[in-house]
Amino acid sequence: MGPTVPFVLAELSAADLALVVVTVCSVLAVIAVLVALQQVLTTVRQVRATLDEVNARAVPLIDELAQSLADANEELARVDRLVGSAESISATVDATSKLAYRALSAPVIKTVAVTSGASRAARRLRGEPQRKR
Repeated sequence: MGPTVPFVLAELSAADLALVVVTVCSVLAVIAVLVALQQVLTTVRQVRATLDEVNARAVPLIDELAQSLADANEELARVDRLVGSAESISATVDATSKLAYRALSAPVIKTVAVTSGASRAARRLRGEPQRKR
């Protein structure tokens, strides 16, 4: 047997070796980016599911809030009408009481004066002594 010659697949220059290293690093970088993108995509899907759930819960609450607000506005308008009616009734009662006071005070005073004068006159006619004031 003769001397053994090493089996060489190919001879690599420094530039070829650098090219192979850069290619392997690039492939590894692409794989890392793809894994990161997969994680980002998973996170985005989870966020979307969470937002859909929040939306599903929030929309009925917002509708209920809008209905409650409409009911409150309706009640407020009703109370406003009641307060307006009460003010109107109060003004009417006040005006009526003033009218009654004006209409009845003078005749009542005159009636009291006439009664007092008549009772004095009756006492004098009967000869009773006058009361001292």
